[in-house]
Amino acid sequence: MSYANQTVLVSGANRGIGAATVRELLKTDVKKIYAGARRIDTLPDFGDARVVPLQLDITDQASVDAAVKAAADTDILLNNAGTAVFANFIESPVELIAGDMNVNYYGTLRIIRAFTPAFTARGSGTIANVISVVGLTSAPGLAGYSASKAALQSLTQTLRATLKGSGIQVLGIYPGPIDTDLAKDIPMDKTSPEHCASEIVKGIAAGHTYIFPDPVALHIGQLWASDGKTLDTALAGEG
Repeated sequence: MSYANQTVLVSGANRGIGAATVRELLKTDVKKIYAGARRIDTLPDFGDARVVPLQLDITDQASVDAAVKAAADTDILLNNAGTAVFANFIESPVELIAGDMNVNYYGTLRIIRAFTPAFTARGSGTIANVISVVGLTSAPGLAGYSASKAALQSLTQTLRATLKGSGIQVLGIYPGPIDTDLAKDIPMDKTSPEHCASEIVKGIAAGHTYIFPDPVALHIGQLWASDGKTLDTALAGEG
């Protein structure tokens, strides 16, 4: 797929992977990019008239409805907006855990439901969900986040089957540790958002169903595909 004459909506475009992906898309011949953020004053100056700021809070149905009207010409919906908290299922308040689920799963579902009818009527479109490698296998220190991303992975798989034959592509993106504000407290070597964004943009153009945009993600993705049980037991400290 060429980005020529394509309009892309990137949610969570004010920082991290989202902002880096907007900049990477600007290196292509993309027609237009809607840069979505809860507050448009938090968006960086991308310095290109092809970028259109879009107020978008995926946890607010009224905001989503307004965004669908404002960005009705969207061809590629890149669902990047998300949140992460350090929580465990035994001691953390349920409300804290629910925050990740409300944004990462229900919020993403809300915007997909809003844009899918237009894609279906048009017979074309791409839905690309930024999930995480912890959507494939849980990280105990990120229990609530892992659960929300596992739910998003299940949604992505179900959509792919549901929309089969409609002309709509459904892609999953599975970053590992990326050097963003969201992952600043994770004590691991991290890949730059720019490298991650470059792989995401290339993966979407190639129509890859599974996009692993960094070295850790590639390693985990290969192990998940070949021996998911071993990966699960290793992360649980049983292997």
